[in-house]
Amino acid sequence: MKRKINCETARNFSIVKALEKLGHFPKKTTEKEAWFLSPFRSETQASFKVSKTKNRWYDHGEGVGGNVIDLTCKILKCSIKETLSFLNSDILFFSFQQQQNFIKKETGIKIVKVQKITHPALIQYLNFRSISYSIAKIYCIEIWYVFKDKQFFAIGLKNNKGGWELRNKFFKNSSSPKCYTYIQNKNKQLIILEGMFDLLSLATLDDNLLKTSDILVLNSISFIKDIEKHISKYTLVYLYLDNDTAGQNASQYIMNKYKNVIDKSSSYENYKDLNDMLCHENRKED
Repeated sequence: MKRKINCETARNFSIVKALEKLGHFPKKTTEKEAWFLSPFRSETQASFKVSKTKNRWYDHGEGVGGNVIDLTCKILKCSIKETLSFLNSDILFFSFQQQQNFIKKETGIKIVKVQKITHPALIQYLNFRSISYSIAKIYCIEIWYVFKDKQFFAIGLKNNKGGWELRNKFFKNSSSPKCYTYIQNKNKQLIILEGMFDLLSLATLDDNLLKTSDILVLNSISFIKDIEKHISKYTLVYLYLDNDTAGQNASQYIMNKYKNVIDKSSSYENYKDLNDMLCHENRKED
């Protein structure tokens, strides 16, 4: 029977193996040390060092270091108890890098498991996008699927035809059939957003607005004409589309045809979209 890890024994757990469980692999390795791209930021030169002999890590970019418990808590933003549970698990997680090698924008995806979001790498990705787990679990779930005989995972948002929008750190994809997502709560106002993370960002910024509105996520700007049939049902419609040419053109198209529509893109006018603004604001606070 396998002995459970405690704080004392966990410190002997290989940091290299812990990083592998989290989907991070060394760019350079020697007998005594391994160098990684930092799990805390985007970089092209490996600045994150692991001493194999001391089993300690040091991030040269931030000037901080520690043991395996410190590292796992910091990456997953979780408690020591949750870290010990993670280290004790025998599950070897697929890395995002492995997924990037195989996933292309195709529809040959077979959904094999649907569950609440639990995968540490997905929770880490949500944190990177400034979305809390408590918000994400309301609208999204964890999807495991097979593509070309290999199994992968992603955050999923279900559309109105039973297909899924799939997102993780390295790709955005969808399973067939493709459609918009329409959440009806019998409210008199409608919010139209462009994508999954626009929805999660607005829920983070103004949860009360979503609770008093019906919600329509396009999942593709190409569905703008398909959703027109719903607009006249509402007293007021708010548009939160991207601040790019396609988003602006779609907003203008809808506003020219319907008098009950208000374009809200000015609230994030200096950013690409709602999530871009949310991430920038959170980094300022840090």
